[in-house]
Amino acid sequence: MLQIENLHVYYGGIHALKGISLNVTEGKIVTLIGANGAGKSTTLRTIAGMVKPREGRIIFDGKDVGGLPSFSIVAMGIAMVPEGRMVFPDLTVMENLLVGAHIRRDHAGVQRDLDWICDLFPILKERESQSAGTLSGGEQQMLAVGRALMSRPRLLLMDEPSLGLAPFLVQEVFRTIGKLHSEGTTILLVEQNARAALRIADYGYIMETGEIVLEGDGKDLYHNDDVRKAYLGVE
Repeated sequence: MLQIENLHVYYGGIHALKGISLNVTEGKIVTLIGANGAGKSTTLRTIAGMVKPREGRIIFDGKDVGGLPSFSIVAMGIAMVPEGRMVFPDLTVMENLLVGAHIRRDHAGVQRDLDWICDLFPILKERESQSAGTLSGGEQQMLAVGRALMSRPRLLLMDEPSLGLAPFLVQEVFRTIGKLHSEGTTILLVEQNARAALRIADYGYIMETGEIVLEGDGKDLYHNDDVRKAYLGVE
């Protein structure tokens, strides 16, 4: 579904991504893990059209989408749940969800998806007329996921979905990721909680300072001694 080939990204004079290559197979969960500043979020932002690559290719469904504007990327079937949630605080919950569907013209389908998302996150139905800025952190995260899903993406990019949440909400976030996966959504997940990410990932990539240094089956990485010591806090 998604192939990244020799991707280089710069922020001014800073070489943020140094020729990374990775693949995301349709129907799978793929995770990127690594320390802060490793280039994980930059990778997602580049795929989503928020950052332009200097070199390399981003192939989605056989088409090179590298450097296209974000609205074109969304229209092709890629949506992103950004780090920090980034809901529109002055809009209601329902208005935020409808923003996610702004490219769609299938009104009946939009309503079906609203019903689906409210089944997935019942609290959003209860809060539909409430300003998004008044929601708790966990509720805002649910809203950010729901808003992204309203574009009906074939590939969902998730950037640190558990960041700053209480432990019981972290568990809820990962249950939701598993449910989305079971319903056929392909997910590329960036997550500081490496333990939780590798438990659910079909495949994983380890990033350090803009490079991929290790890759493999999620379970194999979870049980890799070096990975466990460096990222899972296991001696």
